[in-house]
Amino acid sequence: MTKILGISAFYHDSAAALVINGEIISAAQEERFSRIKHDPNYPYNAVEFVLKNSNLKLSQIDHIVFFEKPFLKFERLLETYLAFAPKGFKSFSMSMPIWLREKLFQKKFLFDKLKSHDQNFNDIEKINFSEHHYSHAASAFYPSPFKDAVIITLDGVGEWATTTVAVGKDNKIEMLKEIYFPHSIGLLYSAFTYFLGFKVNSGEYKVMGLAPYGKPKYKDLIIKKLIDLKDDGSFRLNMKYFNYATGLTMTNKNFSNLFAQKVREPEKELLTQFHMDIAASIQAVTEEIVSKLTNSIAKETKIKNLCMAGGVALNCVANGKILKNNIFDNIWIQPAAGDAGGSIGAALAFWHHELGKKRSIPTGLDDMKGSYLGPSFKDDHIEKTLTSLGAKFKKYDEENLINSIVEELKSEKTIGWFQGRMEFGPRALGARSIIADPRSEKMQKELNLKVKFRESFRPFAPSVLREDVTDWFDIKTDSPYMLLVADINKNIQIPMNETDKKLFGIEKLNIKRSSIPAVTHVDYTARIQTVHKETNPKYHKLLKRFKEVTGCPILVNTSFNVRGEPIVCSIEDSFKCFMGTNLDILVCENFVLFKNDQNKKLLQDYKNKFEKD
Repeated sequence: MTKILGISAFYHDSAAALVINGEIISAAQEERFSRIKHDPNYPYNAVEFVLKNSNLKLSQIDHIVFFEKPFLKFERLLETYLAFAPKGFKSFSMSMPIWLREKLFQKKFLFDKLKSHDQNFNDIEKINFSEHHYSHAASAFYPSPFKDAVIITLDGVGEWATTTVAVGKDNKIEMLKEIYFPHSIGLLYSAFTYFLGFKVNSGEYKVMGLAPYGKPKYKDLIIKKLIDLKDDGSFRLNMKYFNYATGLTMTNKNFSNLFAQKVREPEKELLTQFHMDIAASIQAVTEEIVSKLTNSIAKETKIKNLCMAGGVALNCVANGKILKNNIFDNIWIQPAAGDAGGSIGAALAFWHHELGKKRSIPTGLDDMKGSYLGPSFKDDHIEKTLTSLGAKFKKYDEENLINSIVEELKSEKTIGWFQGRMEFGPRALGARSIIADPRSEKMQKELNLKVKFRESFRPFAPSVLREDVTDWFDIKTDSPYMLLVADINKNIQIPMNETDKKLFGIEKLNIKRSSIPAVTHVDYTARIQTVHKETNPKYHKLLKRFKEVTGCPILVNTSFNVRGEPIVCSIEDSFKCFMGTNLDILVCENFVLFKNDQNKKLLQDYKNKFEKD
């Protein structure tokens, strides 16, 4: 039995994963335990979890694989600074001490960190390194249900590569094409994230959510001035407008002058129509790049399956456009597509590539087990914890629980749904979720402002029974990880009248667009999660019962957290969030808590508890 520990760390979204004989056993992000969003630190708690979950000590692990090669990354940093010298000295002087102290000698640094788990761990040669984009490619292909596939990785930057195209066949991955730093679609998108006043490596999804409120007025200007885009999807950025290669900001004065606006200060400036049009423009450019790239690769390779990873693969709108283009028969996207997923990829790459082990093609959906790879809790632990917290609760059998929660959902109650193993990746998939009735006209605004404490424009995703998805959405494939956007079916859309069509920006938010308004975005689309009985039977049962009672096989599904907070991990996290927000009900496995029953002295103010993302 070969046990491999995969680790990603030191940039953002640190994580750990355990693979045994090629099977993904467990995986988790450090932020869920540390409660620091996008935590970049060594994932001590995540490593502890994956070990304890399998009753293993670190000294029993056969191989430890880090998701990238620090020497290659150091080479890129040095060459970049030399190329731009003397510009960038401030950035250089800040980063070099860290590299020379820790990152450059990462094998010894990791060894010392790993020793903290188990003093009997004494073999430094167990530590191995994968390449960043190879880890991403491995995370996308090896768990996929395909024997062969084109693999596209799109992100900010790894060691050198920012965009890679590979082909996976059986247990082999062959890299075909690469685009190198500083030319990066991920960093281009992050530059606009920064320009719009959102946090880089965190707020990119806000740009995507804001885009439908605007028009792509600046798309042609971006393509003319900022990027040289070829027909095959390859590109080069005009570095005259960017500062990220050597500076401490993403953009410079030339960038601001181009759009005749300064970088938005989020605490001082409200979002305007200009910002919405900028968001729409960079989203349109991103979609065009991705469309050209996927089209050219499909024609070149003739392969009909596509796998994707890297942070840009979380842009579910762009993914939906690929799906619409019908150039691939099947698309599979790693649910933890960002750096966290590199922990799984590094471990699987070592198993298949370094050890040469054969790959068994999944017979079901894929090998990610619905991405339910994190911790779970038994009833006795839950009861003991809730009692110690001073909570008032009732215990139900499963049948009565399902029936009761359906009735509460019908009454427009907002519910914290804590069930089974925690999800791996940035999406809540019905294990650590907030759920609600999608038919409610008030629900989107209420969840955003009163529960999540975030911007009112942010859309919510529908969880829908897989067997019913085509009746409601224009999609004919699985979307278990909420990574594909599709149109709401015409028969449930409510067309806008002439007055509605004249509205701009956030004014569009209050227009009812379908019979499921809480999950219908302003452009009549939705970010879909198909729910499968095989991977989440309890959530599937809840949806099925909701359909029997209401005729609607859909629920609003958003992550169980507030703005700036990582998704809840433990019973303690869920109770605190429940008591710090306007959630009505908390369901922890078979235990139900009603807000009105709780001691008011236990109420918390979560509105300003976490740093705004």
